[in-house]
Amino acid sequence: MKSMRALTHCTIIHGHASIPPEPDMTILIGEDGNILNVGKTNELPPHADCEVINLGGKFVMPGLINAHVHLFSDGKPMQLSVGENLLNAGVKLLGTGLGKRILIKRMRKNAETALQSGVTTMRSVGEFFYQDVKLRDLIQNGKAQGPRLMVSGFFLSVTGGHGAPFLALEGDSPWEGRKNVRKNVRGGVDWIKICTTGGVTDAKALGEAGRLQMTEDEVTAICDEAHKIGLMVAAHAESPEGVRVALRGGVDTIEHGAAMDAETISLFKNNPRSLRGYSSLIPTLQAGYPTALLDRDLTNVSDTVYGNACLIYEHMLKGFRQALEHGITIGIGTDAAMSYVTHYNLWRELDHMIRFAGITTMKAIDLVTRSNAEILGLGDDRGTIDRGKKADLLVLEQNPLENIRALADPYQVMLNGAFVEKRTVRKIPEVDLLLDRI
Repeated sequence: MKSMRALTHCTIIHGHASIPPEPDMTILIGEDGNILNVGKTNELPPHADCEVINLGGKFVMPGLINAHVHLFSDGKPMQLSVGENLLNAGVKLLGTGLGKRILIKRMRKNAETALQSGVTTMRSVGEFFYQDVKLRDLIQNGKAQGPRLMVSGFFLSVTGGHGAPFLALEGDSPWEGRKNVRKNVRGGVDWIKICTTGGVTDAKALGEAGRLQMTEDEVTAICDEAHKIGLMVAAHAESPEGVRVALRGGVDTIEHGAAMDAETISLFKNNPRSLRGYSSLIPTLQAGYPTALLDRDLTNVSDTVYGNACLIYEHMLKGFRQALEHGITIGIGTDAAMSYVTHYNLWRELDHMIRFAGITTMKAIDLVTRSNAEILGLGDDRGTIDRGKKADLLVLEQNPLENIRALADPYQVMLNGAFVEKRTVRKIPEVDLLLDRI
């Protein structure tokens, strides 16, 4: 079997917003799964021991990176106002031996769905019982199929805060925050995820999703504890005050986001307490727009869920537009697992940004590849089609720059230089039909 591959006669979309597509190109891929060279097909003859794959003009781009997912659910809508006792009983079951086996099976399925849909790297920002750590290791050891996975284990929240008590470790002081960081580190995480504000899914009153929950001192202690061993911190923050407190404390990424003032904009761009001296925004518009924009006769959500979703979606969209205007580093995440946010529809987040925030398709692709890789600390290895980087690639039959929906069904997915065996993605028709209305 030949040890190298040459993808020839393809149009390359590099992942850099400043580099236009290049037709009739060849990508040489080494035995280790790294890109050896990129050039014009007529100027870059393949090595003698190359397997030559003529792509006949198809489009090749970097694999997609989803910077905000959860793997415990598939995005199928549930009644968000379900009774608390029923929800608590279900989560308690997950903590049993049987529950954990069910959970890891479900997570594996969702990871495979994401990979088949073109996601070659993803960051999971909140799972039960460190099953994300287990899945990451199974994938790395070749015992499960899925994207390159970065994980954060449990949320860190205050008592009664977002995700508590089942999805979060609770703490009510700087030292308790440090202790919970240490628990997650012992659990094997790659990131720390905190919740500075309430969230839509577990809010019990209008306005609670975004209400400040964590103090600046608590955030600062958590960030200091994580940063001293090189771990970055992501913060769920859904209000201007929550974002400001998180940034002052030194978080590295803001998840969801909100409208910004001058201080907030400045802290994103120059944050001395963050690990790298700046912070990034990961808006997750899909987490809000279906509930906020679809007719309530279709979603059947409560007044509380609807009101909070509208408020948070408006904040996220405004914050995203401000970030674009002021040159803040932006990534892409979907909040997959939430209602209406499946693991196969990352393209819809890009589509929504193009149509509702006015970014170009080239910019959208840059954000979901190059920018996401840089934010996650993977820019040296992934995110663009460049010599020396991993060959995590998508092969597409249509040009995504002309229609972003071309990303919905990749012709082939390549991970670490090897093509992933194509399997049928099981979709949720009722979700797709509703989202197509927006």
